[in-house]
Amino acid sequence: MTVDEIAHEAVRRMNKRITNEIFLIIQNERDLMKEYLRAVEASGLDVVNQTIGKRVKSAYGLANIDDREDNPSCTLIQSHQKFD
Repeated sequence: MTVDEIAHEAVRRMNKRITNEIFLIIQNERDLMKEYLRAVEASGLDVVNQTIGKRVKSAYGLANIDDREDNPSCTLIQSHQKFD
């Protein structure tokens, strides 16, 4: 594997985890979780999670990939979600 291929693979693996990590922050921070639940009540789970996912994608310059985190540790998301 070339150095470029190593870097590409490492970035690909991290991209799979970033959204999960962001949702873990929300889940584990009481104030954010409270606001998250209010937003879900007002707008619905899909809208809230898709909006957060899009923001993460924009903030980190991520592209959609088909191989998502298979087993997210965050209970707020499911591995089959797609953020366009």
